[in-house]
Amino acid sequence: MFDRILLAVDGSEHALHAARKAAEMARTMKPSEFRIVVSYDTIPVYLGEPNMQLAIDARKIEAEEILSRAVKEVGNIPCEIHTEIIEGDAAEAIIDVATTRGSDVIVMGSRGFGRLAGLLLGSTSQKVLAHAPCPVLIVR
Repeated sequence: MFDRILLAVDGSEHALHAARKAAEMARTMKPSEFRIVVSYDTIPVYLGEPNMQLAIDARKIEAEEILSRAVKEVGNIPCEIHTEIIEGDAAEAIIDVATTRGSDVIVMGSRGFGRLAGLLLGSTSQKVLAHAPCPVLIVR
């Protein structure tokens, strides 16, 4: 049913739970592609150098750690795991990757570490749900 699964993670407990659920889906459905995406906010240019580069490096390291934890949570699945780290708005990055890669489903946590809190869902989850090019599975 879902041949291309996209897992979006931000390191939150909801995201790690989503990783476990996406892995269960992959073990059951045996997709041809499983992709994990982590995004980090754009660094404001007004920081100047060397502060801007230090901030970029710190965010990349944090994103790599989040990605590593997600891959560990997914564990062994019957297909290759592809990973992407993207700078920019998380919801826009998830939607862009899903569109570009032709994802059949997006799996993500209901709440994360976003700056704005939604009423029932996190703001990123709400935006992805509203604009995704494919079905979205929100995991609590």
